[in-house]
Amino acid sequence: MRIIAITTEAMPDKEAEAINLLFDNGLETLHLRKPSVPEESVRRLIEQINPLYHPKIVLHDCFDLLGLFDLKGAHLNRRNPLPPQQKPLSVSCSCHSIEEAKEAGRYDYIFLSPVFDSLSKAGYRKGFTGEQLIRARADGIINEKVIALGGITAETIPYIIKYGFGGAAVLGALWGAFAEDGNLTALAERFNRLLIVRP
Repeated sequence: MRIIAITTEAMPDKEAEAINLLFDNGLETLHLRKPSVPEESVRRLIEQINPLYHPKIVLHDCFDLLGLFDLKGAHLNRRNPLPPQQKPLSVSCSCHSIEEAKEAGRYDYIFLSPVFDSLSKAGYRKGFTGEQLIRARADGIINEKVIALGGITAETIPYIIKYGFGGAAVLGALWGAFAEDGNLTALAERFNRLLIVRP
């Protein structure tokens, strides 16, 4: 089961250093999500990330940067619903219902959310019951190409495994405190706790 990190929408201090640290600690994929940040600022952030890790970065916005850097791919969403002109290695998308998740075969993988109550979006409640997720697994809808998003913590990962997801995408549990304290050591510890509980 893979762990995918999603960046915050803001640009916290030491973000590039934090991203490099996560990759140093075994992060497989980072989703760079900066919907309100100018493309030039996103470009500068990528330039500060070790080029060895660029092929592990997926963009949610600023798809033109796929032509400037050797990045992993593009994540389609409501802001950017169409694949970019330049063919990325990977194309993923966001889904918010079991019905939408049936389209997973068209993509390299999808995010299904919110699986649990969101930690990063106040009031964003889980969208599925455990029974619905178990049924979706039995029906072959939830599989290795479906990544759980929303409320992902070390405590919820065992449920993600039970429901048959191929991985978990984490945002709030990883970055919430970092935005406040900028503590790189604590960030690495939070990430490593997530890695320990996965199979």
